[in-house]
This record gives sequence, structure tokens and C-alpha cells, in this order.
Amino acid sequence: MDFQLSEENSLWRSTVHEFAAKEVRPGAAEGDREASLNAEAIRKMAAVGLLGLNIPEALGGAGVDAVGAALAIEELGWADGGTALTVAAHNGLGCAPIGLFGDPAQQKRWLPSLATGASGLAALALTESGGGSDLAGSVQTRAERSGSDWLISGTKAWITNAGISEVIVTLARTDPQAGKHGFGMFVVPRAAAGVTILPPEHKMGVRASPTHGLTYDKVRIPADHLLGEPGEGLIQALQVLDGGRISIGALSVGLARAALEESLRYAQERPAFGVPIAQHQGIQFMMADAATEIDAARWLVLHAAWLKAKGLPFTREAAQAKLFASEAAERVCRNAIQILGSSGYSAEFPVERMYRDARLMTIGEGTSEILRMVIARRLGEDQ
Repeated sequence: MDFQLSEENSLWRSTVHEFAAKEVRPGAAEGDREASLNAEAIRKMAAVGLLGLNIPEALGGAGVDAVGAALAIEELGWADGGTALTVAAHNGLGCAPIGLFGDPAQQKRWLPSLATGASGLAALALTESGGGSDLAGSVQTRAERSGSDWLISGTKAWITNAGISEVIVTLARTDPQAGKHGFGMFVVPRAAAGVTILPPEHKMGVRASPTHGLTYDKVRIPADHLLGEPGEGLIQALQVLDGGRISIGALSVGLARAALEESLRYAQERPAFGVPIAQHQGIQFMMADAATEIDAARWLVLHAAWLKAKGLPFTREAAQAKLFASEAAERVCRNAIQILGSSGYSAEFPVERMYRDARLMTIGEGTSEILRMVIARRLGEDQ
């Protein structure tokens, strides 16, 4: 990998860190406890550029590259996993399809308002209750022509940001006979007649990030709300998920970093057998492993982001980054609880929240098992 952080990205990372420390981290425990969005912090993010990471400056966004976006999500993950997930899903899943596949008129129509968040954030609706990883086989939501419009009917499950969205980019089946080439991606306004947002899910972690099911009851969508051409939707969705995996990897690095900081602070202060437990080899080994895995995960994430920024293939690298970073984060957070002992198991200390937040990262946007399949199938391509 031949890159180093540009001066611009280094400054950007510092800016986001300062914002996250001031505006996001202080509300993390309350957001988790109350399962409530940190709406005030999200509102303030627009001025920093965090709601338009990859949206061009000409359309009101920050216009940072994929490396800059990954750095931002890592810092937000360090501050609060739930808030970071909301922002990652907004940028990498909701806005990304419009930026990647929308024509200039579609981008101008939706991206400026999404960069401010004034009318809500963006969401991506792929998953349905009957399946998750097998998009081609499990998606039953239908889009049928009605004159020059489309009528969308069906249900979606586990959709991040659905209840706070301005638009919900929706994968629907346009031609049941066309197999993988029978899908479309549609920009569906949340306020459209026939869209119903179901009650929020009660979750183990990332509780400050709202997750909902939703239904479409013959939702009428104009023809110009389709991204690209009918039949391209599944390919588009998989490309979006590649980028989303970089974000989840970055978020995982942030969570792990925060957990290591908490365990190191505790270990330096907590005495046992006459010395701080940080001086005991068993504790030192856990923290050494954590520091090593965090650095390795960060480089995998930044490598994948760098490839994306250069316009090079990055599917395998994104899968590797997300796989390693998410599993490393779970180990680091688990060991942070172990280092804190009974205190780590208490909600009075943040590591138990970090552990619960990290647990999702090995599931969402490609389970660890699916990612291993993605990586293995591409090994021969690189020989």
C-alpha cells in the first residue's frame, strides 16, 4: 500500500475528533440507556460536513474522499457506536446510491438537502424478514409499472434511519423472471402515501441508532425516482455494500480504540497484590494484543478506503477490513470487560456498552461467514 494521510485528511481527523469528544461522547450513555437519538449532535454535524461526507462541495457536502470518510466514522465510533452507525448508514448506504448511480438531476434534487439533514437523513432498505444475506433470493418487495410511474409493495426489516429519513433508497424486484437482473433501486420519500414506519426495534446494542421495519402499500413513485435502469438494482446494492463495509470496519476500530483506552486507564489505577494491575503480565498481554489488532484493523480499513478513493477494485479488501476489524473489536471489548472485572459488567462503566455495540458489527452489512465466502471466491482472481 503506497499512501500516507494527506495534510488535509490529518486536519480533518483532528476536527472530527474534537467534535465527537465535545458533542457526541458526553451523550453516549444516555442515548444507550434511553434508546434515543442524539438529535442535537446530528443537527450540529451538518456544519462540520459529517452529513455529506462524500457529497461534492458543489452540492453542499464535505467532498472528502473514502479515506477521509473512514477516518470520520472511526472518530464517531470512538465517541459512540450508535451515533456513528446512524451517520455511517446515512452517508454510506443512503446517500451513496444517489451519488453513485443518480443522474445529475437526481443528485441535485436530493443530495443538497441530505447534506444538511434539515428534512431528515437517508436510509437504505434492502433486508426483509424472510432473509438477509441472500438478497437475490429473499427480496420479495415488488415494483410494478403503472403508466409512467412505479407502484412499490412489500415489507423491509431492520432498516437503520428509516424513522428519521427524508428518503429511503429501496431495493425492489422489477421483473421476477429476470433473476439477478430483475431489480431496481428507487428513491422513496418517507412521506410518500403508503409508506408505514413500524415501531422501533428493541436492540442489544447501538441503541442510540433507530432501527425500524417498514411497509409499502402500492406506493406510487415517479419514473425519475429510479436510479439507473430497471434490472441494475442488485448490482448497485452490492456495490454500495462494499463501501458500507469500509464504514463498519472503521466504526469497529473506533469502538475497539475506546475500549482499550478505558481498560488502560482502569488498569493503571486499580491495585492488586500491591501494584496497579497494569503491571501484571496477564493484563499486559491482553492490552498488547488489543493495541496490535487495532493498528492492524485500521490499516486494513485505510487500505480498502485508499483503493476506493483511487477508483481501484476493493471488494475483497473491504470484506477483509470489515471481517478483521469487527471480530477484533469484539475481542478487544470483551477483554476490556475482563480487565475491569465486575466493574466492566456494570452499566456504570462504558465498556459493557461498547461490547454490546461491537457485537452487531460482525452481523450487519455482511456477516463474518458471508465475508469469508466473498474473500475466498476472489482469491483466485488475484493470482
